[in-house]
Amino acid sequence: MRKYILSAIQAHAAAEYPKECCGLLLAIGRKQQYFPCRNIASEPSEEFRLDPEDYAAAEDLGEVIGIVHSHPDATSRPSPHDLAMCEATALPWHILSWPEGDLRTNTPTGNTPLLRRPFVHGAWDCWQVCADWYKREWGLEFEDFKRKDGWWESADNISLYEANYEAAGFVRVDRPQRGDLIVMEIGRTAHPNHAGIYLGDDPELPEEESGVFGAGPFLLHHLYGRPSEVIVYGGPWHDRTRIMLTYRGWP
Repeated sequence: MRKYILSAIQAHAAAEYPKECCGLLLAIGRKQQYFPCRNIASEPSEEFRLDPEDYAAAEDLGEVIGIVHSHPDATSRPSPHDLAMCEATALPWHILSWPEGDLRTNTPTGNTPLLRRPFVHGAWDCWQVCADWYKREWGLEFEDFKRKDGWWESADNISLYEANYEAAGFVRVDRPQRGDLIVMEIGRTAHPNHAGIYLGDDPELPEEESGVFGAGPFLLHHLYGRPSEVIVYGGPWHDRTRIMLTYRGWP
């Protein structure tokens, strides 16, 4: 990274300390520029959220080629959330430890494994592992549904799976086949809040070993707070099922 850009990031981190600073790396013609943004997170000393108006203003100046933020009183090592959002944005993430001053760059791989990924709501969660399976197996791409953590806890909130499955191309079925979406209720919830991919009797995934043996049927899922995995679909998981969905565009 160019020295004048690093100096600008360091100055921003020092000014915002002990809060996390955040900003964007821009390409403006042949030049690069650091564009500081406001952190509008509810707990800015623990996380960051770029102000959308600042992001729009930055895009008016040039092409966004990187996301920048600081880790106050911590190392530059990326958190699971940082890694997930690096993949989700498909942009390099530059993390500055402050006041230590170490800068680390994380580059998206474009190929996050389906199995054993850490849970990060809104980026690596139950819906995302399903969407990634559909993209890799069937070449399908779905809308990036925005969801807030805990949306399922209040009956006043929209039931996201029930409200969106038809528009996304799914229809209800009574018996699942491989590739169908199993929607369940987990824990204390006002709405169906968990989903997985029904794999039938074959638990294996492309280029990944599930480590599951025995008789199926099997389910790929990503439970809150746990790594993504393949499990045997039956017993309590079957009892928690509320909706079974098949993609209507697939023969």
